[in-house]
Amino acid sequence: MIKFPLSPRSILYAPMEGITDEVFRLAVLKCYPEWDYVATDFLRVPASGYYPKKHIIDHIGKSILENEPFKKKTIYQILTSEKSHTIETLETIQECELNWIDLNLGCPSRTVNTHGGGAFLLQDLVVLKKIIQTIRQTFPHIFTAKIRLGYRDDKNFEDIIQLLCDEGVNAITIHARTRDQLYHGIADWSYIQKAVKISSVPIIGNGDIWNIADIEKIFDFTGCHSVMIARGALKTPWLASLYKNKIQDGHDLRCFEIQRFFSMLSDGFLSQGLSEQSCLKRLKSVCRYMFDDLPQGQAKKRGLLLSKNLCDFNKLLKDISFIKIEKSA
Repeated sequence: MIKFPLSPRSILYAPMEGITDEVFRLAVLKCYPEWDYVATDFLRVPASGYYPKKHIIDHIGKSILENEPFKKKTIYQILTSEKSHTIETLETIQECELNWIDLNLGCPSRTVNTHGGGAFLLQDLVVLKKIIQTIRQTFPHIFTAKIRLGYRDDKNFEDIIQLLCDEGVNAITIHARTRDQLYHGIADWSYIQKAVKISSVPIIGNGDIWNIADIEKIFDFTGCHSVMIARGALKTPWLASLYKNKIQDGHDLRCFEIQRFFSMLSDGFLSQGLSEQSCLKRLKSVCRYMFDDLPQGQAKKRGLLLSKNLCDFNKLLKDISFIKIEKSA
């Protein structure tokens, strides 16, 4: 029997394509060790050809694999389809001694769905069952799935939960929107609550968790085992630290952590040999939500996004703590 490693009320950093690469995850793990686990961006399992072991290592990051505590905190997410070379890819992943695989069943990308992967599988339970069985029979360690409520609608929701439980997944993460909802509207946590009642495995809640209050609310409302945070974690990478240490976020703390985190990211990207322009592009990709709660935050973000070089970006970043709050008349 596989022992599920998560303690109740664990806090997980969600996989995000184009964001949670090696450098980003290293920065999160080094700066904020309160995160219980951090997920890789998904590895797309090929339908033709095979990945060499080096590709798998590069995806998770050699520096992660060489650091045992960091490796133990890593969830390796894959995205596959009926025609993909799943078995061969999983065998290579096992050679890297990775102990947690997560299957992406929530990606709403049109390209991914057109090729029969991601959320598309939620409308074809026959194919989904075959894929789950293949992974479970090939991978003897922790195997979880991250789902949405369904593809077009929620009609298969309970059947999906039952199928995943019956076929041996160790936990299910639920982003409480359908694929067609994308990220619009408000995530409906009542589905997570329903899943907790009918599932025989732990349920991990996901969707519209932005702050400490939201973490407490989703635990209290749904009874979920743990939570996985995506956009809220991108906005506040130190959110697990706030929650675990019972600290309230505020202007001074946010300014300090933004500067600290971006400095760690910049050093990491440059140490990987990225050009200054490539480094700048990656730093800009992380700016989306981080400045929302600061006075004049949108103007600050706009300035950062318009920066022509790394020097200008860093100068604007250093000035962030001097943003003045305009008093109302």
